[in-house]
Amino acid sequence: MTVENIPRKEYPRPQFERAEWLNLNGEWNFKFDKENKGEQEKWYKETKFDKKIMVPFTYETKASGIGEEGFCPNVWYQKSITIPSEYENREIILHFQAADYKTKLWVNGAFVGERKGGQIALSFNITDYLDGTNVLNIVVKNEDSQSCYQPRGKQRWLDQNYECWYVQTTGIWQTVWLEFLNKTHVQAVKITPDIDTESVEFSYEISGDLNQTLLLKTSILFEGQLIQSFDQTISRSNQTVTTNIASDFHHWRVVRWSPQSPNLYDIEFTLFKNGEVVDYVKSYFGMRKISIENGNVLLNNIPLYQKLILDQGYWQESHLTPPSEEAIIEDIDRTLEMGFNGVRKHMKVEDQRYLYWADKKGLLVWSEMAATYEFSDEAVQNFTEEWIEVVKQHYNHPCIITWTPFNESWGVKNIYTDHKQQKFTEGIYHLTKALDSMRPVIVNDGWEHTISDIISLHDYVEYGDEFLNRYIDKEKVVNNDIAFNKFKHAMAQGYQYKGQPIIISEYGGIAFNSDKGWGYGNQVKSEDDFLHRYESITQAIKNTSYISGFCYTQLSDVQQEVNGLLKEDREPKVDVNKIRAINNK
Repeated sequence: MTVENIPRKEYPRPQFERAEWLNLNGEWNFKFDKENKGEQEKWYKETKFDKKIMVPFTYETKASGIGEEGFCPNVWYQKSITIPSEYENREIILHFQAADYKTKLWVNGAFVGERKGGQIALSFNITDYLDGTNVLNIVVKNEDSQSCYQPRGKQRWLDQNYECWYVQTTGIWQTVWLEFLNKTHVQAVKITPDIDTESVEFSYEISGDLNQTLLLKTSILFEGQLIQSFDQTISRSNQTVTTNIASDFHHWRVVRWSPQSPNLYDIEFTLFKNGEVVDYVKSYFGMRKISIENGNVLLNNIPLYQKLILDQGYWQESHLTPPSEEAIIEDIDRTLEMGFNGVRKHMKVEDQRYLYWADKKGLLVWSEMAATYEFSDEAVQNFTEEWIEVVKQHYNHPCIITWTPFNESWGVKNIYTDHKQQKFTEGIYHLTKALDSMRPVIVNDGWEHTISDIISLHDYVEYGDEFLNRYIDKEKVVNNDIAFNKFKHAMAQGYQYKGQPIIISEYGGIAFNSDKGWGYGNQVKSEDDFLHRYESITQAIKNTSYISGFCYTQLSDVQQEVNGLLKEDREPKVDVNKIRAINNK
């Protein structure tokens, strides 16, 4: 297969980019293992399985070339590759941008290791598993389950779709790739902007031999112009530097990131060992600040009214996997075209190429974790371990303005009264704040909040007059004196409203008449009926002075859920200019 025909051939991790890498997407050998006998029969020594699959699409999708939707708890992949000779003496890292749920890896018949987590990037150092040749026999086993203790988002745990749960995602669902490193290299850099002091904090993580003289040069550029460059002598694996970036390159001296002006600074990290370059990495950052003051969310110290759309990131042929970079760009462009300034990424941690384009185009993103559906010690551990990685891996993206670990009491269904479940959400809140003190954290988006920086409410009332009657008295809303959306309340028992911003983070869900799918409330017959209802409820939200934003359900249809503004194939159902006019009214 030529490089041109490889799906998702673009660099998969644009926040931390190196030149020397190899995309492993494309055709792999594949095998189902319903009886879980592959390890006992040593399938990891195989060089060919009985099926072909197009990675990074899962077997459930048409794009994979298989398209079988029935659940299989164990699947195997195999691919033989030749390492280019120029990388023979390098560290070889095998990356999976995402694979659901547990990934086991063998190289040349030897077990390398295992990782779990369906929403995060996984990496394995496979250098020690070369057998004297440049040929690698890579064998992957992915183990999935229908357990409700496993973070699964909108993936069904029954054999058939129902309500708002869809065909499961099993195995590799984002790009697989090799990276070639010197033993001493930059492992990661955490970038924290501060617009108030016009400075940026860089926290460097260095791997390899630290006993020799190491120098790390950080160069900051804007539109190709060097703004600042400084050197840091490396004496330990983790070091932090803060630098002021104000410069005469621009009349503002520092340019900020916002939806109107998504300015990005480029960065180059060059690591020298005894005067010789051993690593070179490109990245970027945005100077922006998210804060909360007097019941408002502020962007760069200015009140921000959020006009979001709920986006589940599903495609007809490829499900959770974006079918192409062009499809990612199309979704973002269409979202902005309709007058929304952001998305709530629902029950999915999105592809890093999506976040890159959101950074570039100025699209605000709420990043939400895939839910578990039952509460137990196992669920707490599974969720917490993966959530830590989500926050760390996506921390540097300026587009992400809110972390949303929980939604509608999923996985904590008794949170309204259950002390243990309440404390779990409190723990996740504080853990997230320890990793990222910059961004607001919403604990239990929708209702029954414990501690939360924003009080977000879900309400699928159909028309504006009913909404206004329900929400006219703010105190009754926040003090649990009124119920909404099937008798839910804003706060969990024992918790009080403390002046946080209030956002209607799910509403609408209007569907056209359909005998094959569903939406919220009564279905509509015509574009005029749709626009009347859309404007009625949206304008009512905007007219409620204490509400500082909204999130409409949803961008596109998803399988049996047909309440998108776009069809699954992204064809608009209504005139997008009319939606924009209502949003901007």
